[in-house]
Amino acid sequence: MNRPLLLIAASGLAREVLPVLHESGRAVLGFLDDRHGELPRTIGGAPVLGSLDSIRLYPDADVLVCIGSGTGRERVVAMLSGLGVDATRYATIVDPSVRNVGASPVGVGSILLPGVVITADAVIGAHVVAMPHVTITHDCLVDDFVTLAAGVVLGGGVHIGRGAYLGMNASVRQGVSIGPGATIGMGAVVLTDIHDSGIWAGVPARPLGVTA
Repeated sequence: MNRPLLLIAASGLAREVLPVLHESGRAVLGFLDDRHGELPRTIGGAPVLGSLDSIRLYPDADVLVCIGSGTGRERVVAMLSGLGVDATRYATIVDPSVRNVGASPVGVGSILLPGVVITADAVIGAHVVAMPHVTITHDCLVDDFVTLAAGVVLGGGVHIGRGAYLGMNASVRQGVSIGPGATIGMGAVVLTDIHDSGIWAGVPARPLGVTA
């Protein structure tokens, strides 16, 4: 039986996750957010319970970090670790519409929203967020804390490094690697390896500010 769930950060991502939880019948205790004093008392029917350090009051609850930025998720996971939250307490949320017929593994704390497709022999790390209609094809490796915005398409054998962010409708050619912390702009087409943590955009993708 699933334990009640605490959502960390009353964000737009959290509001997208709530309907998935409601549809699956998952009980939501509420939100923890350090901005709780500025927030409504309830969001989407779930109460705002207090700051992150209030997690000590809920030792039997599962936890889901709902922060859109991978670096932000990583920072909060580290903070929660200092408050005694280990990997066993993180929920993994997969919308019922997600296609993962090859049963590719999905790490703890990850969120796969409606319409995500994982074809075969991929590996999805911990605390990954895949927004609606992301396509992850065969043999892809998506490292921890990656964010794939809506409509991202990864060709076969792509490797996305820890904490990278791929904007809406970005596409990555098969066999290409994207380095940790890199940001790929909306609609970008990545044809060659990216080794640094800079910002890349365009068709084909180039470092921001570099012209053809």
